[in-house]
Amino acid sequence: MAKLINDQEGKETVEFFKDLDREALNTERFLEKYSKPLGIIFGILVLGVLGFFGYKQFVVAPKNAEAMKSFLAAQKNLADGKDKEALGGKSAANPGFVGTYNEYSATNIGKLSAYNAGLLKFKEGKFQEAYDLLDSFSSDNKTMMAMKFGAMADAKSGLNKNDEALQLLDKAASASDDPYTTYYFTRKAGIVALGLKKNADAKKYFATIDEKYQDYDNGMSDSYIEMTKYY
Repeated sequence: MAKLINDQEGKETVEFFKDLDREALNTERFLEKYSKPLGIIFGILVLGVLGFFGYKQFVVAPKNAEAMKSFLAAQKNLADGKDKEALGGKSAANPGFVGTYNEYSATNIGKLSAYNAGLLKFKEGKFQEAYDLLDSFSSDNKTMMAMKFGAMADAKSGLNKNDEALQLLDKAASASDDPYTTYYFTRKAGIVALGLKKNADAKKYFATIDEKYQDYDNGMSDSYIEMTKYY
């Protein structure tokens, strides 16, 4: 019985290696037949990988460094209270936030420059320019995105487009996981809704605060809810 089992195992092993030989032969024939196109494809893949890392090292990295230098110069002017110099954009010698964004818009520093430039344009009362610059900013940081939508809402209010401002405040309130940021923009949305006489929407915002963010509100939401009944 043991001999039969061993014979059977031996036959299965032989068949297994025969199958491997056939597969190897088929693979070899396949490679012989398609060696040229496969070589081209492999070469393209290698060039693509090398090109990607070359772009990151020799194009993106230097641009990030140049953008950072320009951004820090603008930031220093801002810290010194020189808003116009910080805004810049009027000469190559002083690019400021505007020039940094225009030159390096594809970099994270360039996008952050657009955000800062938008805030300074808002301060000047140039609300549409502020809105456009803020709209150019993007980030993986949820709190920063909430701040962006909130600032864009202020720009829309400056343009007397409060319905659009309310929509942006709604986005700001839901953009971040930070409870205080959510509370702040929810409250602001409620006040704008109240001003638009959208009392049902205002009540919804203030009720959310009353339910989830009482620690930040000092009971003010109750007063606002009462106002929605009579305002």
